Amino acid sequence: MLPDLTPTDLHARLAAGEDIQLIDVREEMEFDYCRIAGSVLIPLGEIPRRATEIRTEGPVVLICHHGVRSAQALGYLQHRLGYQNLLNLRGGIDAWSLQVDPSVAVY
Repeated sequence: MLPDLTPTDLHARLAAGEDIQLIDVREEMEFDYCRIAGSVLIPLGEIPRRATEIRTEGPVVLICHHGVRSAQALGYLQHRLGYQNLLNLRGGIDAWSLQVDPSVAVY
């Protein structure tokens, strides 16, 4: 099982000032439509060539629409490149919109 956290857990950690890198693996048009403030876009297909933009120390949360693509990215980074600091946002941005921030559009 891949490590994950709920939207409410992420919100609490961000509100507490924890330094968390947010990586959104959706496509650019999805990211342009809605996103969690402070997140960086690295679409899933670009993960292999842009992995150096993802830090290896400190928590990194991977985000997509429902949590499937971010889980794929996490698996790749963890099993192929040895990352040990990754978390998957359970339910993705959809769950974030519904549970934490209704101002983030649902699609």
